Amino acid sequence: MSYATDVFVVGGGPAGLAAAIAARQRGLRVIVADGMRPPIDKACGEGFLPDGLAAVERLGLQLPLGEAYPFRGVRFLNATLAAESLFPGAVSGMAVRRTVLHRIVMERAEQLGTEFMWGAAVSGISANGVRVGATTVRTRWIVGADGANSRVRGWAGLNRGSRPRLRYAFRQHYRVRPWTDHMEVYWGDRCQGYATAVGEDLVCVALASHDPKLRLQDGLRELPRLNDRLRGAEIISSERGALTGNRGFARVWKDNVALIGDASGTVDAITGEGIGLAFTQAAALADCMARASLAPYQVEHRRMMLRPRAMARLMLNMDGKPWLQRRTLQVFQTRPEIFHRLVELHVGARSPLDIAFALDGLMLGWGLLTA
Repeated sequence: MSYATDVFVVGGGPAGLAAAIAARQRGLRVIVADGMRPPIDKACGEGFLPDGLAAVERLGLQLPLGEAYPFRGVRFLNATLAAESLFPGAVSGMAVRRTVLHRIVMERAEQLGTEFMWGAAVSGISANGVRVGATTVRTRWIVGADGANSRVRGWAGLNRGSRPRLRYAFRQHYRVRPWTDHMEVYWGDRCQGYATAVGEDLVCVALASHDPKLRLQDGLRELPRLNDRLRGAEIISSERGALTGNRGFARVWKDNVALIGDASGTVDAITGEGIGLAFTQAAALADCMARASLAPYQVEHRRMMLRPRAMARLMLNMDGKPWLQRRTLQVFQTRPEIFHRLVELHVGARSPLDIAFALDGLMLGWGLLTA
């Protein structure tokens, strides 16, 4: 059978474009289609942790310092306590506006010879290819990169999976000089706030909670330390919302269809791993397509999701439990090596099996505080 392309990617966000880049790096012909036109924005924390940044570099992408901002570690705060840790070694993370990232990734995909169909609504898939309007584009592989509510996933019969308790996230940008070189997580009774500098005078702020009515401005009043930092700062972007949570599916491929990014499952935004994870998946999926077998992608995908999901569950144990937040931050202040160990685990410098040692450390710390 002759094909119009080797790979047809449904979804032109960062995950779909990363899949296109990785496939082109292996010599495969690629078409990307999306019903929207660039730049495509979406609510997200806009940060790459060191492991995600490594995936960015493997795709040949460069995040110029004039349009991105480095951060050296993670800081947890509540109303009275704070604990922080640098990333292991000399590595750092990088934060970049979602629209800027989309432009950079799109330009790289275009440079490598990817074909684009912007403003083209995909209406279905079949054994013969992908339907775009009244036309069927013949393709060997179909990649679903169309987000958490993926239509490709439904068309391929891959919707069977867990039903998580979702949270509601909102994001805005503030014109204010960054006050730290850390990614910050602010813990409140009903929500968490996230602050990441994405420029010399620009900070991305996000809020996540189980309350769909708790919008960002109301939530900030429950996070006094973050609210004080933003007092008087100019809001320069509209509020964008999204659902977040841990969600997995029994399978991420079937026949000639594979899923990537949020279409293949999600981790809660609290991990900061979403985009970086999709970029890591892109390389694994491209290897499988180049070798003409998608079966290994299932194994690789499950392995990649193990650590972020475990870390999300661990951190979300503190959600809505002020006493546990307070106790944990006290441990991190008193025993900073425990927090550093968890950060090492979070960015992949330790095996997921080490999570037992991290939990043992927390229990020991709690015991010392209550002895």
